[in-house]
Amino acid sequence: MRKPLVTLILAGPLAAALAACTVGPDFKRPIAETPAQWSPSAATTADQASRVTVAAPGDAGAWWAQFNDPELTSLIQRTAAANLDAKQAVLRISEARAQRDVAAAAAWPSLDANAGVQVNRLSESTPTGALFSKVGSIPGLKGVSIPNPYDQYQLGFDASWEVDLFGRVRRSVEAAKADTEAQIEDSRAVLITTLGDVGRAYIDLRGAQAKRQLVVANIATERDLLDLAAQRRRAGLSSQVDVVRAAAETSSAESQLPALDRQITADINELSKLMALEPGALRGELEASEPIPPTPPTVPIGLPADLARRRPDIREAEARLHAATARVGVAVANLYPDVTLTAQGGFQSQTVPTLANWASRFLVAGPTVSLPIFEGGRLRATVRLQDAQAKEAALAYRGAVLAALHEVDNALAAYGADQAREVSLAKTVARNREAVELARQRYASGVADFIDVLDAERTQQQNALSLADATASVSTDLVVLYKALGGGWQTA
Repeated sequence: MRKPLVTLILAGPLAAALAACTVGPDFKRPIAETPAQWSPSAATTADQASRVTVAAPGDAGAWWAQFNDPELTSLIQRTAAANLDAKQAVLRISEARAQRDVAAAAAWPSLDANAGVQVNRLSESTPTGALFSKVGSIPGLKGVSIPNPYDQYQLGFDASWEVDLFGRVRRSVEAAKADTEAQIEDSRAVLITTLGDVGRAYIDLRGAQAKRQLVVANIATERDLLDLAAQRRRAGLSSQVDVVRAAAETSSAESQLPALDRQITADINELSKLMALEPGALRGELEASEPIPPTPPTVPIGLPADLARRRPDIREAEARLHAATARVGVAVANLYPDVTLTAQGGFQSQTVPTLANWASRFLVAGPTVSLPIFEGGRLRATVRLQDAQAKEAALAYRGAVLAALHEVDNALAAYGADQAREVSLAKTVARNREAVELARQRYASGVADFIDVLDAERTQQQNALSLADATASVSTDLVVLYKALGGGWQTA
């Protein structure tokens, strides 16, 4: 019995030495195809506003700090810790790591202990059973009997180890590790999207509050005009038409408040939802009007080549490609022989007292070789399938890089265009205020008609609301730009 056992012990290191061959393609990190500079149209638009530079972005993770708004920073930090989508993404990382450990366990030997008792009876209608029942009548064996039925007690172990000769297990572990990396990057992408949603909802809230303040101020102005028209009517200096028109403008301004209140409520509820809170939970914290978060003087965005290192979706696509490449190796390894070392041993006896006797020991050990001969083409079809999926993953990586470039380019264009629009509207609103003041003076002195005052007021109000929209759009565009650049997951 010792010779097979020694042979098995020696076979282990020999098999391990042979298990240095790993079939299938080795993964090579793809090189992102990016231009040397951003597109001229986006760069020109951004340069006109003198806000965007191609300097190294530095710590792009805490982009919200660039707005210098403590409330926004607080909302971001609390959302990163409480958001349900982010928590689910973290759990998916745990699932992937567990799956990786399952795959890695196949590289180790397995050992099981067992104990059991059986009652065995051989059928006397079979040749073996009939022989055992008549053994005492055989000459020279008189008096010898084989009990039937008989008890059998066993205490032993089972051990096995798959010798990974062609790297099937190693490729499986490689694929599982790449899947884990992909899941980590996916969680970072989820976090980027979530924090971007917080920034957009918060800026939209402040924009709606700013517009509401403008409408409230305009209502007060319209009421002053209504009083002025009524005074001139009582003095016989104007007609009732001016009073009716002033009253209509006041009502029109008041009708804008419900829509703005609805928008404010929706934004507060959106922020509450992102923080996993009930509707209206943040109303007491956010209902007081605050300025729209201003953008910083400059925004360093780096070069296009930086995207592959900063965008989680690109890094996730790279990890998916790595996993698909490793699974090609798994499929190829299944075409080769499979060698497993097995051993069973322990003690067997008909009675419990003799179970521990040295004579009761047993051992079955040796290698098992399995070679696929005919599988109906399944194994080779699997190789073709995995190869096609790897090529698809390579195209998905290129698509992720291309989509990122377009997203940044569009964000740059929007950021520059909205800044230019904001500057123009600021000048327009300043001139509108002058026009309103002149029109009111001319009306009070009886030189101009009341309709001139109403037109000037209406134009000024519309442009003031447009300016508030433009200011909020610029800040929102910057959030979108930071998201497109891959900022948000590094420090949250």
